[in-house]
Amino acid sequence: MNSRVKRLAVAALATATATLGLTVANPAPASAAMTICYNTSQAPSYASIANQAASIWNNATTNLTLTANCGTNLRIYQITGGGSYAQRTSLGNGRVYIDTQQAAQYSPLRIMTHEIGHILGLPDNYNGNCAILMSGGSAGTSCTNPYPSTTEANRVSSLFAGTLSANDRRSSTGSQVFKDSWPGLLSVG
Repeated sequence: MNSRVKRLAVAALATATATLGLTVANPAPASAAMTICYNTSQAPSYASIANQAASIWNNATTNLTLTANCGTNLRIYQITGGGSYAQRTSLGNGRVYIDTQQAAQYSPLRIMTHEIGHILGLPDNYNGNCAILMSGGSAGTSCTNPYPSTTEANRVSSLFAGTLSANDRRSSTGSQVFKDSWPGLLSVG
């Protein structure tokens, strides 16, 4: 509603200035959020978890919206063995692989939200702090926090707003594979 009021105000101002014989440059439109379409057809057991993770990112960030099954910017796959990981092809595009064996040991929602974080431009941060989403499995199996920290959320918002320097943007947006975020399967002994 707010942007509609702004458009009406701009239109009224343009009409008034035109009546007075003045010209006004057309203002740039407010930037719209980028939509990232994710597809869960290859991970049916994790579709609801992907929806929860998308909701977490949508609520934590600005300048982007993750939407289910409207396209294939982000494809989510269910695998068994090999570890969960993400393969980013460019900012907002790539593939996430959720390992069913790891999801049985670690929080599946934390894994999904973390791996989507890579697609959104975040690197791993193996500091073991459960409050940091991108610490991944280094925080241990008891850590179930699926929420990005304010710093992580702000970084993603900045990437999608285009406000980072060229060097920062290049290091966060290129093609990259993120493996080993989650330690190997724990042996039962």
